[in-house]
Amino acid sequence: MNDWIRVCTVEEIPAQGARVLRQAGDIDIAVFRTAADEVFALRDRCPHKGGPLSQGLVHGKTVTCPLHSWTIELDTGNVRAPDTGCAGHLPVRVEAGEVFVRLGRRHG
Repeated sequence: MNDWIRVCTVEEIPAQGARVLRQAGDIDIAVFRTAADEVFALRDRCPHKGGPLSQGLVHGKTVTCPLHSWTIELDTGNVRAPDTGCAGHLPVRVEAGEVFVRLGRRHG
């Protein structure tokens, strides 16, 4: 599946928060909105212990996992040092306030 799907509007994602896109038989996707209204998508699973990133704290272009405070870059899915790993980033586009995520093209 390599299609873009409409997720929601930018306004439907809380500022400095996330919205979850439930996937049947796959890992859920967390769609994040920064304070600057940038939108990013990651697998909703921390690479450390599987914590729900959608419940983490968004600050700048990062999210902190609610379980053990690992910090993940929203634009790449990479974990910040000294920790290592990747949450898996998905391409996002915003058109006229509508958010689209491209499934099947995970990075990381």
